[in-house]
Amino acid sequence: MRSYSIQFFSFISLASLCALGCGGGDTSPPAASIEAGAAGAAATTGSLAGSPVSVDADGMTAAYQRPQRESEPEVVLSTSYGDIKIRLNADKAPATVDNFLNNYLEPGQYDGTIFHYVAPGSMILGGAFTADLEANSTRSEIQSEAANGLKNVRGTIAMTRDPQYIHSATNQFFINLSDNPQLDHVEDDEEKYGYCVFGEVIAGMDVVDKIAAAPVKDKEGFPSLPVESVVIQSAKRIR
Repeated sequence: MRSYSIQFFSFISLASLCALGCGGGDTSPPAASIEAGAAGAAATTGSLAGSPVSVDADGMTAAYQRPQRESEPEVVLSTSYGDIKIRLNADKAPATVDNFLNNYLEPGQYDGTIFHYVAPGSMILGGAFTADLEANSTRSEIQSEAANGLKNVRGTIAMTRDPQYIHSATNQFFINLSDNPQLDHVEDDEEKYGYCVFGEVIAGMDVVDKIAAAPVKDKEGFPSLPVESVVIQSAKRIR
């Protein structure tokens, strides 16, 4: 397994910049970033069910207002801002869901970690660091399932990876605050392979939005770090 620097784990998104018209390599962010490899692609909307996503007043996405399948386990992230309920899609992303649940969530590896990067209108990023900004231990990198047809739309959860290596995701994940088509799979190369979506928030998007609105500061290796730690106090499977 390769050894990563702290910058690998503190990716920032270029989504908001590209929305303003920049190209994939037009900026030099202070830390490694999720590359907007498909920045020129036409914006699309969708959901884990393949239809446009909408969120009702309770934060339930319309795509999941239907009977649940056994291949859709549910987890709750209890954060210092409130609870976020997520339904995982093991049909479309079996290896990613297995990694998330069995390598990190079930052993308690997400308990006490933080959302270390927030970008209103783009994403919140977490799962890799403690409140002391110590990197959490990781297991082996997994094969990317970004080509599973699921899109980085508002409310979805996806895995972060090294932009230079397709199959490098470990424990870090992000929740999309808006539709981010530039993070979707387009082609089978590093720049356009995309980031694997493996589930969707079904309750608590108001909590996600509150986290995204938290005051932030820039710290070496950690741009857009919440001033007050946003802690995942516990992460538990409920179904």
